[in-house]
Amino acid sequence: MKYALIGCGRIAINHIKAVTNNLLKLVAVCDIVPTQMESLLDKDNIENNGAVKRYTDYRTMISENEIDLIAITTESGKHAEIALYCIDQGINVIIEKPMAMSIKYANQIIQKSEDRQVKVSVCHQNRFNKAIQETRKALEAGRFGKLSHGSINVRWNRKKSYYDQASWRGTWSQDGGTLMNQCIHGIDLLRWMMGGKIKKVYGVTKQQLHDYLETEDLGMAVVEFKNGAIATIEGTVNVYSKNLEKTLYLFGEKGTVKVGGTSANTIDVWQFADEASQDSENKNLIEDTSNIYGNGHTSLYADMIDAIENDRQPYVDAYAGKDAVELVLAIYKSQKEGVSVELPLEDFSTMEMVGEF
Repeated sequence: MKYALIGCGRIAINHIKAVTNNLLKLVAVCDIVPTQMESLLDKDNIENNGAVKRYTDYRTMISENEIDLIAITTESGKHAEIALYCIDQGINVIIEKPMAMSIKYANQIIQKSEDRQVKVSVCHQNRFNKAIQETRKALEAGRFGKLSHGSINVRWNRKKSYYDQASWRGTWSQDGGTLMNQCIHGIDLLRWMMGGKIKKVYGVTKQQLHDYLETEDLGMAVVEFKNGAIATIEGTVNVYSKNLEKTLYLFGEKGTVKVGGTSANTIDVWQFADEASQDSENKNLIEDTSNIYGNGHTSLYADMIDAIENDRQPYVDAYAGKDAVELVLAIYKSQKEGVSVELPLEDFSTMEMVGEF
């Protein structure tokens, strides 16, 4: 399967490793900064005797190559525009999170991909973490009973040096704030686990310690699901002096689970009323990761390849991508209006937050 990558920045190496692990043929890479491409291809001997073509314009790259699958790892504000163009060309797409910065563009990606009959997967790779997969199995087996409540706590650190690496970071047009960038993986996990369908959201976001940004560095919210369960969200990059945790709690009438670690990669609490053979292993589950992104990219790529070959929906499809974006945007809208927000959102964009701080 022939593969190309658009965007060769910070996260790109995780995608390239997934390409290698899944034996895809890397045809071409694209970035508006040529040195970014060279830096990426120099890592881990990725370059194969000059066979990988380089482009600074993705349209030219697509017109000159036969490509089955493209990944988009540019700044967030470019994701939707590039994805829509790739879909128009009939190419299957993996989109880094967030899939879009507005409900409007998320809906367009869904509609166009269905019209063109191509596959879209959004890169919420933490769904493939071992701890998350075991929790999901228990949930689907009904071991929690009725869900009472849950929470996601993303308590990380980002210093000025991080934001200085790229001018688009911390902007409403190209990045969104802490909830949209750093916390959306955890927000995706929470919504997915708690039943998906949301009644209303009340959120507060603040810019506490990063006054050189346009966006928030702290966000908190209460989410009421249509199944009656309630959840809280805490997302911040204000933790001194390094990343502390990404922790998911689920509380049900017959079960309690705490998934912790820096990237939801360990099971810290595993308690159920009934006993299952896997329980002793799960109580001590620790998945080693080399970075905060976890190991899920390889699994997400394997799933996408299988979805293409067998003409099925990817495990993390465009609807899942929209759900995560919608919840973040609902929190932003609640902050802007000072009231709770009912879902589904008809439309909202990060650009409507310009000037909030």
